Amino acid sequence: MQQTEHIIAVKHLEKSFKRLHVLKGVNFTVKKGSIFALLGSNGAGKTTAVRILATLSKLDGGTASICGYDVVHQADRVRECISLTGQYAAVDEALTGRENLQLIGDLNHLPNVKERAEELLATFRLEDAADRPAATYSGGMRRRLDIAMSLTGNPQVIFLDEPTTGLDPQNRIAMWDMIKALAKGGTTIFLTTQYLEEAEYLADHIAILHEGVITAEGTPDELKTVLPQGSIQLDFHNRADAKKAWELLNGYRVKQNKTGDNGARSETSIDVSTDGSARQFADVLTRLNSAGVSIARFTQKQPSLEDVFLTLIGEKKEND
Repeated sequence: MQQTEHIIAVKHLEKSFKRLHVLKGVNFTVKKGSIFALLGSNGAGKTTAVRILATLSKLDGGTASICGYDVVHQADRVRECISLTGQYAAVDEALTGRENLQLIGDLNHLPNVKERAEELLATFRLEDAADRPAATYSGGMRRRLDIAMSLTGNPQVIFLDEPTTGLDPQNRIAMWDMIKALAKGGTTIFLTTQYLEEAEYLADHIAILHEGVITAEGTPDELKTVLPQGSIQLDFHNRADAKKAWELLNGYRVKQNKTGDNGARSETSIDVSTDGSARQFADVLTRLNSAGVSIARFTQKQPSLEDVFLTLIGEKKEND
């Protein structure tokens, strides 16, 4: 690896598909051993950026380097220090978990293939299923095996393109713990995800990609300073009061709160975004009090990464 301050450096990255201009001068850097998250809506260009960095697509303009090597002119050297795990597990279902790992080790010409396979089976909690065909694995197990295969050659950088898509909450949390452990061990993680809570929990640094450009970047806490500290959670005794409050607070950005990890929306709890001023807090309470709407609980909240994301890309979530 060449000596460089950042393990990934992207400058003025451009990419078009015929008339569709996907990346319009994208810039960012990634520090060694960190977890970097690239966020964006569907079609924002996240996967296109990953494919260019992984030397699977050609860029139209700008430069990109990994481990100090140019992704265009030194693609072979780049591929030696990276690994890519796509949105869907790429395992051979006819082979066992151990055989999948040993196959990748042989393809990488590792001298200690069997030892490395055993190490990864233990790390990813697949020892009990090591000799079962991958076709019998659950979705979470296949995903763990897929990432284990990506790490067989000890890459310095691993690209995880929406790694928890399709996983249930329990497996998603388990995957988060594994990703954290990888970074702690020195592996640089480049993560794309649509789960904002995933980026907030995992990432040291986040970049938001919208309409082909990076609209904001920073740590999760830094990004939250974009918005005023004026979000209020209002809990009501019943659904009717919550619905009436929604109607009374027109002019404010109002959304339903979640009830748990499954993403379901509460019917008696809403979130109201204000500018953080005492005047707007008083206005919210006055509107509800004048209409006889009783509040069960009033809580001032810090802005979430979801609030920041929706504000920066200029989109609003459906109220229903």
